[in-house]
Amino acid sequence: MYYIIRNSQQFGPYSIDALKSYVEDGKILLNDQITDQNALKIETVKAVLKQKNVRISIANAGNIKQQVAQIGKDLIAPSFDFIKKDLLKDKKVLYLAFIGLAPAFLITFTLSSYLTFYAIALYFSIIWGAFFFFMFKTNQVDNKKTIFLFFITQIAALVLTNIQSFPPMSFLYALTESESVVAKLVGFIFGVGFTEELIKALPLLYFVRTAKEPLIPQTLVYYGLISGIGFGVLEGVLYQTTTNTTLGYSDAFFMNIARLTSLPFLHAIWAGIAGYFIAFANLFPKFRKALYLLAISIPALLHGVYDVLGWGLLGLGSTLFSVLLLMYYLKRCSDYQNKLITIK
Repeated sequence: MYYIIRNSQQFGPYSIDALKSYVEDGKILLNDQITDQNALKIETVKAVLKQKNVRISIANAGNIKQQVAQIGKDLIAPSFDFIKKDLLKDKKVLYLAFIGLAPAFLITFTLSSYLTFYAIALYFSIIWGAFFFFMFKTNQVDNKKTIFLFFITQIAALVLTNIQSFPPMSFLYALTESESVVAKLVGFIFGVGFTEELIKALPLLYFVRTAKEPLIPQTLVYYGLISGIGFGVLEGVLYQTTTNTTLGYSDAFFMNIARLTSLPFLHAIWAGIAGYFIAFANLFPKFRKALYLLAISIPALLHGVYDVLGWGLLGLGSTLFSVLLLMYYLKRCSDYQNKLITIK
């Protein structure tokens, strides 16, 4: 005698003949688990029947047309009322449709124009924003401030493109094209990194100054991530519609993907680090000068080093280091606070 085990439930006992009959009727499946009355070994029904030399013949319930008729149209094609009352009220359906179909709709309705680049960038930024919201949101986070921050940083990015041609910014930016690694590093750290990280950090400084309660580091990290995504998205659109158009097909393809995904993420990580130190500067004003300096200099250094190293293994290693550093700061948050409290 044998017992059938399905979904952690046990049924039986059944003789071999009963098993054969139930399998042919479709009530027991060949890949159901089975054990004998001694429960010494668990196998599949198929294996046991093969050991007993039992041949199975599962009959069809008529031809294909007859089977479809027996299955019924309600199972295959949902009614309009079901779609209206059930599917359209299911948030999972709406999320699934948005994630999967939004790019196609955006491309269609923006008529493959400059607006299309921005619309697709917004799509990816919303996904990043939702991810950061899930991972880093605190009770202090204000959704209206989040949206404001996202767009105000983009406006700041546009301003940046207009001041790059004025001294001393023009001189520092010119160094990024130097043949000297040292000069290039100076250009990318102080011309690119420092300027961009300062622009992303300015809204965070405003939030801290106008907050009605002390903002904890985790909150400013979250706002920093959103600021970085906003900056990275607009920068990506500017590159896609200018520099990337001069590249070959393969290079342009890969750089366009990077400008929608990893590079905005990196901008977010660096701005998140800035937010961390800005929060500490507000919580411990005696150390604000050093903490404000760290808030800009550390992200600027990480930013500049990455720009010099590029997409090689060293460059990718620097990006991973940036992520690890932010997570390290967050994990040591309580330790840093306790240390600063004890310093007189």
